[in-house]
Amino acid sequence: MTYTTELVTDERDFAALAADWTRLYRRCAAATPFQSHAWLHSWWLSYGRPGRLRLVLARDGRDLVGAAPLMRVRGPVPALVPLGGAISDYGDVLLDDGHGPWAASALAEGLSAAAGTALVDLREVRPGGAAERVYERWRGPRRRVDDSLCLELPALPLAGLTARLPSAKAQQRVRAKLRRLDALGVKSRTVLPEEAETALRRLLELHRLQWQGRQVTGEHLRARFRDHLVRSVGPMVRAGDAVVTEFRLDDEVVAVDVTLLGRRLTGGYLYGAHPRLRERKADVAVMLLDACTGHLPPGPEGALSLLRGNEPYKHHWRPRPVANQRLLLARWRTAPLLAATLGDVAARRRGRELRRRWKERDGGGGT
Repeated sequence: MTYTTELVTDERDFAALAADWTRLYRRCAAATPFQSHAWLHSWWLSYGRPGRLRLVLARDGRDLVGAAPLMRVRGPVPALVPLGGAISDYGDVLLDDGHGPWAASALAEGLSAAAGTALVDLREVRPGGAAERVYERWRGPRRRVDDSLCLELPALPLAGLTARLPSAKAQQRVRAKLRRLDALGVKSRTVLPEEAETALRRLLELHRLQWQGRQVTGEHLRARFRDHLVRSVGPMVRAGDAVVTEFRLDDEVVAVDVTLLGRRLTGGYLYGAHPRLRERKADVAVMLLDACTGHLPPGPEGALSLLRGNEPYKHHWRPRPVANQRLLLARWRTAPLLAATLGDVAARRRGRELRRRWKERDGGGGT
């Protein structure tokens, strides 16, 4: 087979790729919703910087069979990094599953040419991601290191997740929390596509309210994030890549949740909940998980992702820790950039370990 590659740097061309990109996205089973055109193009409109866009495409004739959505950054070393940034829990490339290793080889060649004097730094790749196939066919220095930790549950309804809890007492507590939600009269409803924009704006209002006076992810409160969420999730709802759920109490919307839907993965991305729910002794985590499990992917490969973060409340459900990967790809002349990045990774890891030991020592001294 004969494949061609191209480099797209104009955001107008990125917008025009929507139909081709979506067809490729549907043919890549490993893709997560963070690789959809709606999410990535919207992200670029909110966070992209002129002159930095680097989309590496592979085609078989006119058919798009591979795509690497990247941007160029200058520091700490010159690199091509995935679009999506810190607000995306997974990064990856797209490869047509029907084209076997050839599409991956073509995309690897296109990436090498596009990189020039920069490192290719693929962050937050979920194990089994399409980028692993590019990594296997890379003809230069390469390294794989752990990235952020995600927690995953099996694709089971809430009753099945409850049955996995380690004790009958823990299972009874969950059932009691569900009964409490019923007794309060909390009702959930899937938002229609034409209602998504209003519901998303309400979500962000509730999110701000629930975190008032506490430490919150500041980006979630910014206008550029609001614009991105509304602009991307609406089309994703229409395409079946996301679902927005609202929860009502006494005919008032007291919570809104966005769940992202992939072929192999479902994940609750963001929610907003009125403090009134907790005041009424409603368990918001159980409420959200119950709604999320209603949209699980079918089949044994499906997973319910709790996304990035190792927060203690997530461990109540006995999730499996899954480390994302950072795939570093260099050309022979850019091997020093790879070495420098690996040195930075090692230094940061040592710094985290030292902070952990200091906290343990200080905690022990206080008791």
